[in-house]
Amino acid sequence: MAAAFIVFILWFGTGFMLSPEATVVGFGLPSAPSGDGGGFLVVTTVLTHHGSLATAFGVHCPTATLMVANGLLIMRETREAREAREAREVAVAPVGSAVRPA
Repeated sequence: MAAAFIVFILWFGTGFMLSPEATVVGFGLPSAPSGDGGGFLVVTTVLTHHGSLATAFGVHCPTATLMVANGLLIMRETREAREAREAREVAVAPVGSAVRPA
């Protein structure tokens, strides 16, 4: 699920970078923004450029929330996997040997 979500976001982001004029309408902007890279703050950019309020909050906020949740879940799984690996190493280590965590 995480991989599918990442591919989905990369697909949209790549489309916006390669042909912004064709993609901006789907992002909620009436025209392509210009400037110093403020487009990374998507909701603010949509609202600043008189884009759709519904798109700004109905698409971009849930997407950002899912990205954060996805990242937190991946971090949790990574931590749990590391702790399980370290527990296995301690369990199989000979008595009196020093086990160094990875």
